[in-house]
Amino acid sequence: MLSKEQKKQAAQQFREKKVRAGVYAIRCTTTGSVWVGVYRNLDTARNSNWAALRMRGHRDRPLQDEWAANDEPAFTFEALESLEEDTPALLMPDLLKSAKQRWLERLGARGLL
Repeated sequence: MLSKEQKKQAAQQFREKKVRAGVYAIRCTTTGSVWVGVYRNLDTARNSNWAALRMRGHRDRPLQDEWAANDEPAFTFEALESLEEDTPALLMPDLLKSAKQRWLERLGARGLL
């Protein structure tokens, strides 16, 4: 069990942790299909997508259908590009949108919602 001081330190570290916004890919190794998406926190993007897919509630229906047909071991997650930590919040949506478009074209992928 953590002491009160350890809990304080853990909370402080959590608050100070920088998040990486960026572009990621989900691949189905069985079919070769690739989906590209953006997320404001790349460190949590995989868990968020996998949780939705496991619960059969992912917003992207073609991805959900392939997940159902091929099962979890056939899928991989890859962070493709991250924005600089000091990127101004107002610029982030446009930068993520253009980065996503570059990766969609480069990989011949489908875009995630």
